Amino acid sequence: MDFTQQLEVDIAYFILTKSGEPIYFKDLIMDVIDKKHKPVQSLSKAISEVYTLLNMDSRFHHMGKGVWGLTEWVPQEVKRTHAVATTATKAAKKPTSKRREKLLEEIQEHDTIVKPSDNE
Repeated sequence: MDFTQQLEVDIAYFILTKSGEPIYFKDLIMDVIDKKHKPVQSLSKAISEVYTLLNMDSRFHHMGKGVWGLTEWVPQEVKRTHAVATTATKAAKKPTSKRREKLLEEIQEHDTIVKPSDNE
């Protein structure tokens, strides 16, 4: 297959689809650069450009420890768990702020009661 006219992210998608398993980012990017047959003046710049494109494309999922896979490989439960955890965290914050407001009101009421006795 001729990859010279393909986008780097499309080549990466093809590579991951063919492998069927996550790949370490540098191996994936080097394979993309090799298949693209594009002259590279700076290897580090080429790696960072492809890495940025992978990061911005929703088809790819960072699996951790520098390993990338496809988003379609991630189970739906994992995707939803993050959203549920975020919602639960936001809900948990609200009672804390109301509790703090109530405590502050109690402290202010206590200060008002204590101050007149201090003047005597």
